[in-house]
Amino acid sequence: MNLQYLKSFYVTVNLNSISKAAKQLHLTQPGLSMQLQALEKELDSNLLTRSNKGVELTEAGKILFDYADTILSIQDNIQRDLNNFKTAKKEMFLGSCKSIGEYALPCSIYVFKHEHPEININFNIYNTEEVIKNLSEKSINLGIVQEIEEVEGINIEPIAENPLMLVSSLPMIEKEISREEFRKLPIIIREKGSGTRKAVEKALVSLELELGDLNIMYEMNSMEGIKSSVMAGKGLAFIPELTIKRELYDKSLKEVKVKDLNISSTYAIAFRKGQTLSPYESQFKKFLKSSKRGFC
Repeated sequence: MNLQYLKSFYVTVNLNSISKAAKQLHLTQPGLSMQLQALEKELDSNLLTRSNKGVELTEAGKILFDYADTILSIQDNIQRDLNNFKTAKKEMFLGSCKSIGEYALPCSIYVFKHEHPEININFNIYNTEEVIKNLSEKSINLGIVQEIEEVEGINIEPIAENPLMLVSSLPMIEKEISREEFRKLPIIIREKGSGTRKAVEKALVSLELELGDLNIMYEMNSMEGIKSSVMAGKGLAFIPELTIKRELYDKSLKEVKVKDLNISSTYAIAFRKGQTLSPYESQFKKFLKSSKRGFC
């Protein structure tokens, strides 16, 4: 497959415009159209339909677009790694789950960067499943994840334990509730693939409950969004203690204990099996497992 034509297809879909894509790719519109037609001919499939709203993906186009992002990312990573090798540039590509990446981990990165100013750190935040996916696809080299079991081809090394708290901002909610009271309360939960959600599902077994037994108001893929919703009185949520230290201190949020329910999740550092970590990646791994990590 011609990767230049694939890139032209990908950019056109993202910009939803032949003219805008041609401008970005430094091509004429007829030249871009010829590349798209050549790609369709090569794959023996119609990929796009034009409309007055821009371009629309066909079913075949949707399949190709899903793969294009990964293929082009790998191409960029190959070029990046070769350039780093040529220039001996120290770059670290790090991914983290949201519950620690949005709160505690930035301070750790700051401390490590202060000690190693020569290292460029590229840091992205996903949910736990996406971190593992990006590790497997080699778009990152180290991942910090929450509540994960063994994954084929991935090494998992624990960093720290962190309690998950059921919290509320509503004054009428008691500090300790029964199983039946818990089932009736409005709960806001993280999305599928989240380590926080997996920890909650695992802990509910002790009460002989599943998520479907609870009064789930809605799901969100943002821990900050969930925290804001709880503080606005929209419901209760399970939130890692690391992310709400300030709110617990100033009493804008309070912990609600459920009888016989205790949840603790594990944060861990993940990397590919067989992967040779660079000296500074190994240093960062050792740093995160030490008492110097400086979580916020």
